[in-house]
Amino acid sequence: MRDDLQGLEISQKELQKLTNLPVNDELIILTDPIKRLVIRFIKQAKGPEGATAVFIGVAIVVFSQITFDLIIKLFANWITIPSWIVLIICSLSIGTSTQVLLYFLWKQRISTVKKNITHSLKILLNDVDRYNAVIKAIDINDQIEAAGNPGVSLKERKKVLEALKLTRNDLVRALKTERILRENKKFIVSRAELFINNLATLTAMQVSEQATEHGRLLNEALQIALDVQQEMRSLQSQG
Repeated sequence: MRDDLQGLEISQKELQKLTNLPVNDELIILTDPIKRLVIRFIKQAKGPEGATAVFIGVAIVVFSQITFDLIIKLFANWITIPSWIVLIICSLSIGTSTQVLLYFLWKQRISTVKKNITHSLKILLNDVDRYNAVIKAIDINDQIEAAGNPGVSLKERKKVLEALKLTRNDLVRALKTERILRENKKFIVSRAELFINNLATLTAMQVSEQATEHGRLLNEALQIALDVQQEMRSLQSQG
């Protein structure tokens, strides 16, 4: 990725910090890093330093086995089956237990998101996905250009990136606004009159910004406020 694209993407970690929710959280699969390690080992074994890679791999396996065998003899000499079988059983047991624990923790995080997510946040998360997709498309285009295809060069690149920066700032602002309103909804419901002037100010800002492309996400922030106001009225009428 080119330097001018670095930092533009809204990462999952940043998104979770902005929303204070484990959004877009993925289940950790323990076998995935093992697969990546095996693939990397195979590539190195096929490379010019293959003999060294194989030697290091075998040495690690042998050292692990000898160390585990020594531990068995010192602390569990009542075990009669071969230590390598015990090692496999222990590894599978620990791995399975850890994976089950990770699954339940992941389900709990997903439940937290479902419980707290709002309609406005769903819209903003979709906008974040679309925004990141644009960054990815530009990155792929850059790679194609770097491969020897100057004809695909992005025209007005500087202006496009400036527009993306503005869009990013607006997205971050909208996400922060949604979080504040969501986490303080009970207080806002009980003090609705205090926020009438603020909503009027946001409406005035919308009028001045509505003609610009980067003002679209500011309007999204306004919509969040209006959605909360509508929800407040609904809750008050129910009370």
